[in-house]
Amino acid sequence: MAAALLPTLSPPVSRAAAAFLLLLRAPAKPFSSLRPPQTLRRFLTSTSSSSPVTPPPALRPLSTVAAASSTTARAAPARRDLLMLGIETSCDDTAAAVVRGDGEILSQVVSSQADLLARYGGVAPKMAEEAHALVIDQVVQKALDDAKLSGSDLSAVAVTVGPGLSLCLRVGVHKARQVAKSFGLPIVGVHHMEAHALVSRLVNKDLDFPFLGLLISGGHNLLVLAHSLGQYVQLGTTIDDAIGEAYDKSARWLGLDMRKGGGPALEELALHGDPNAVNFRVPMRQHKDCNFSYAGLKTQVRLAIESKNLCTDDIPISSASEEDRQSRANIAASFQRVAVLHLEERCQRAVEWALKIEPSIKYFVVSGGVASNKYVRTRLNQIAENNGLQLVS
Repeated sequence: MAAALLPTLSPPVSRAAAAFLLLLRAPAKPFSSLRPPQTLRRFLTSTSSSSPVTPPPALRPLSTVAAASSTTARAAPARRDLLMLGIETSCDDTAAAVVRGDGEILSQVVSSQADLLARYGGVAPKMAEEAHALVIDQVVQKALDDAKLSGSDLSAVAVTVGPGLSLCLRVGVHKARQVAKSFGLPIVGVHHMEAHALVSRLVNKDLDFPFLGLLISGGHNLLVLAHSLGQYVQLGTTIDDAIGEAYDKSARWLGLDMRKGGGPALEELALHGDPNAVNFRVPMRQHKDCNFSYAGLKTQVRLAIESKNLCTDDIPISSASEEDRQSRANIAASFQRVAVLHLEERCQRAVEWALKIEPSIKYFVVSGGVASNKYVRTRLNQIAENNGLQLVS
């Protein structure tokens, strides 16, 4: 069954459209290379005699994109007249948006896969791909209809090309190529994590470079010092599992309702628990860097559940006894405290490093699904304030 179509005012915005439009607010200089995964690169460059699509090795200024595209693609209009269709299928939601060159979001549509997440206890790549394929045409058409536009009105198509699940990314790329071929449009390939870093500049007009960026999503943690468009210094990254993955797996092991997402479900349960009830170890305290590791903490959660003989596979939280529910809440609260403490420690070190490199930094930009967690935002906002920075999320 196709996933339900849900309009939304939250990211992706679309991230694809947003990232491209942000190019236009910067001096015209090429991006450093951000190549898609090899399988998608081959897909992007597959031959089509009638297609004007340009396989994008990197994000580039509009003038470069237009020049590189087929001569059958019409010339790009002035910036204020740009109309960008963005397509995002990197993981478990199908999204499309139409954004004007001045940053106005004309429409955005998201098809949720919440039912699949609940059924499989997380993202099942093949099932997610099939769900994307079922609704991609409807999502794109609704985005155009809501914007009161047709494909012939568009200036270009932006699409996420990685990182992400290759099976899912392929669906979005295929649809982008279809639209581009039908209307003689250039394609802009968008780097998923760069779009996360830049999307805040679409809705915060005063946010300018340089800034420190923290990207926290289901599959990635990344700390970057953004000097300018395409110019980033990586301060820290994920060496095994990201915080979003740890939240989702812990929520599933605790028998929570995954339809609202593992992170929100665990955060809600943690409100009723004792954050000091379980003595989880903070990861990587002996490593004086800015990298992240959540695989060990996940293992600690699983062992804690087993040690208390909680039958979370057979008894969902809604059917648990009061004592059982309290034990799960204590584990959730203890996990969240340690997971975010690890995040805080790495971010504090990254802030110190970034300020030494770029003393003019004013903003700490936090983006990604986990950024919606109130507990996470509160703790990171404290770090920003302690260092004279403004948190943007």
